[in-house]
Order: sequence, then C-alpha cells, then structure tokens
Amino acid sequence: MDNTFVTTEWLAAHLSDLNLVVVDASWHLPNASRNAQAEYLAGHIPGAVFFDIDGIADTTTNLPHMLPSPADFAHMVGALGIGSDMTVVIYDELGLFSAPRVWWTFRTFGAEKVHILSGGGPKWRAERRPLEAGLVTKRAANFDVKFHPSSVADFDLVRARSQDEAAQILDARPAQRFHAEVPEPRPGLRAGHIPNSRNIPVSLLSENGVLKSPEALAAIFAERGVDLSKPIITSCGSGVTASTLALALDQVGARTVAVYDGSWSEWGARPDAEVES
Repeated sequence: MDNTFVTTEWLAAHLSDLNLVVVDASWHLPNASRNAQAEYLAGHIPGAVFFDIDGIADTTTNLPHMLPSPADFAHMVGALGIGSDMTVVIYDELGLFSAPRVWWTFRTFGAEKVHILSGGGPKWRAERRPLEAGLVTKRAANFDVKFHPSSVADFDLVRARSQDEAAQILDARPAQRFHAEVPEPRPGLRAGHIPNSRNIPVSLLSENGVLKSPEALAAIFAERGVDLSKPIITSCGSGVTASTLALALDQVGARTVAVYDGSWSEWGARPDAEVES
C-alpha cells in the first residue's frame, strides 16, 4: 500500500491487523480552548494511541513542539508500541490539521509505511463508526530511526536561502498574518514575513478536512508562482501547517522540500532576523 491516504472503509476493515497502529495526532492552537488529550480519553478510534505533539518534542528549547532527537523519538514512539516496521495510520479531530505534522515527523525519522486517514476523526464519527474511551497502552516496540536531515530546515539555512533565493520559501499562515495586518497569536512575536517568501495559506489546500486533488493543488502552486522542480522550504507559525504544505507538495511531485521547524515562532522572536511586512 503506497498511497499516502487511507479511507475510513479501509481502516475499518484493517483495525484488527496485528502490524497496524492507529495514531490520534490531534492538537489545537493555544487559543482554541480545546484539550486534545482529554478529547482522546473521552473517545477515539478503537485501538488508537495518542501522539502528544508537545510532549514528543525537544523539551530543551522554549520553541513549541520542535523535533526531538532521533534517540528520544525512537524511545518515545517505541513506548507507545509503534515499531518502525509497522503500518501507521494517523488522524486528527479537525480532519486535516495536525495529522500532517506527525506524518512528516515519522517520515523524517525514517518510517516507510505511514499514512493519513482521509477526513480524519470527523469523517469517522459522521459515519457512526465505533469509538472507545480511555487510554490505550500497547507492548513497547522497537523503532529503528533512519533520520533524514534534509527534511528539516533551521534558522541559518532559512536566512541563507532568504538572501540568495536558492530555495523558494513558502509560508502557510493566513494572508493577514503574512502581511502583518493582524498581530501574531503568540505573544512577543513581530508581525510580517521572511524576506523573499511567498504566501500559500493552508486553507487553500483542503476542503472539509480532505486535501484537494493533486491537479487542484498543482494549479494553486502554479498560480502562486511555485516551481516544483526547485528546492522548497515551508514555514508557518510553529511548524504544524508548514507540514500540511509539505504534504501537499509531496502529492504534486515536489521532492526537495524541507520544513522550517522553528517557523515564525523562532523567526518572529529573533532580533537578528529581518522581517518584511
């Protein structure tokens, strides 16, 4: 099975497969007044484990949910019962919001059989499929990390590409934030965007919690002047919707794509980072 997405029908038929693990990757913006872990405990797809985006992260930095070290990732997902040889199906309770971040994280650390549930939790629930409550625990598994550093961009690389334009920098934040027309939701961040970046709001990429077709996505990128044959770096507020942008680029055949993990949470806070508005 090579497709990035699986259907609710497929998942329902394969829920009992011994080598399959379902992952609830729900996460909400700080101002959403929602607790993803509490919602998971109240009801989730049967057998799903909860992937805490803020917990399976680098806790030595004050930047939100930065990638953990390869060793820490292997330890934490292994403790969830996820092995590197398993088929992983990821979903979130907004349809397509935080699941791509966890998809990108698994791929960055070398998982090969990682998929996203098309329509996510909302589609599963709308179809009145079964749910279960409480914490799911599984026997610890071995996750053999094969880290792909080219999937990740840091501040120095992004600053260099902003200056020499050797890669296209795409920002997934809403247009009003990109153009500094509204303040950033996180306190202490300047408003604006990375010089020589272009705006592709993540809201353009999906409809009703489902990613648009490759043809529709390719048309959006073409309209925004993106050359899919050249290197691309994606950015957003904190690396979550930048991963959705990376997912969309993957679907249209762009292969040289890196996510700026610190994104605007880092860039907008650094006094040495140039900001355009």
